[in-house]
Amino acid sequence: MAEAIEEPRTGFAGWLARQGIVRSLAWGYLAVLLFMVGDGIELGFLGPYLESQGFDTAGVATLISVYGVVVAVAAWLAGALAEAWGPRRVMLIGFVVWALFEVIFLGFGVTAGNYEIMLVSYGIRGLGYPFFAYGFLVWVTMDTPKAVIGRAVGWYWFASTAGLGVLSSYFAGAVIPVIGELATMWVSLAFVVAGGVIVLFLVRGRRHEATAGAWTNLRGVVRGLTVVREHPKVGIGGVVRIINTLCFYAFPVFLASHMVNEVGFSLPQWQTIWGTMLFANIIGNVLAGYLGDKIGRINVVAWFGGLGCVITVLGMYYVPEWFGPNFAASIAVAILLGLAMAAYVPLSAIVPLLAPRQKAAAVAILNLGAGLSNATGPLLARAFLGPFGVGGMMWLLAALYAVGIALTFGLRERGDRAGVGEGKPGRDEVAAS
Repeated sequence: MAEAIEEPRTGFAGWLARQGIVRSLAWGYLAVLLFMVGDGIELGFLGPYLESQGFDTAGVATLISVYGVVVAVAAWLAGALAEAWGPRRVMLIGFVVWALFEVIFLGFGVTAGNYEIMLVSYGIRGLGYPFFAYGFLVWVTMDTPKAVIGRAVGWYWFASTAGLGVLSSYFAGAVIPVIGELATMWVSLAFVVAGGVIVLFLVRGRRHEATAGAWTNLRGVVRGLTVVREHPKVGIGGVVRIINTLCFYAFPVFLASHMVNEVGFSLPQWQTIWGTMLFANIIGNVLAGYLGDKIGRINVVAWFGGLGCVITVLGMYYVPEWFGPNFAASIAVAILLGLAMAAYVPLSAIVPLLAPRQKAAAVAILNLGAGLSNATGPLLARAFLGPFGVGGMMWLLAALYAVGIALTFGLRERGDRAGVGEGKPGRDEVAAS
């Protein structure tokens, strides 16, 4: 359980405290938002841009695949190392790694046309954003009173997703026509530096800084693995986290081409549908946190998340099948899918409380699940799209979400009256908030 933190009860600071944003970490949410804007600017155009510069498709695919593998490993390490070194230190390491290797990637790799430098520097840069973003998530779970931890992680995912998936795309779309792709990637450094400076000077949670000798004491890394043995339900939570975003990572492999080439949407229409789904998701991230604190976190993840994704994943296929390229109907289903994926946000509150003495290690397992989801979604699509077709793929994804419902109820603790699974805090915790 997070220690009771004396928070102001009036004014803007008091309002933030009631939303789960503790005073010592308030600036960290803005830092994550800015950092993720910088990290996400390149997502929509890096591959095509590198190909336009003469790099072959296979080489670009290898570059992005190596980056993805590093991100998946770093996502786990971020939580494990935060316990050994302290979350703030892990965030600052992520900031320095990202900035340094982005300069090498752009200045000595892309500009010079040196693929080997690009491959190494871009891969190492993959350590940066998980250390920074997920390091802060660990910090949030450590310092936030349990009564409001659901809404706290909701605000975390709002900041992270808004930066990575929405604001970065809008910024890139507005700036690229003016200064070009390469200059736009250089500008991304400004956002990352802004996030790092905020953490360096304005986020001051000293309780979890590393003690003397912490650089040689990596028990937190070991606990990142053994926590599953000691608390098996943490491992179940990691599996549910993999399921959470399977469709988000699988859909780009096949659904865009299906919607445009088979259903008949124009590419701008599909992009609008996809972008609106992401916008609904960032709103849902906040709503799910509040809802979990009110009606039970297990209920929100299982019914709004699991069942919601079962229905809306199938809806993304059958609504266009039944109604053709009906833009209004498809965008309505996309909004509901974005909200359903966001309903898994309370997992970030549930799982750390299943291992109250090893919260950072538990978050590390969730982070690993997020990284594995990134890899598993495309692999499922490539493995089963051929034999199953688009319709069969949608049913496969829906079936996995249905399995996730059962697994979610497996996270419930017997006799839990403190809100570990249900998010119904006792009076002492409400007072602490």
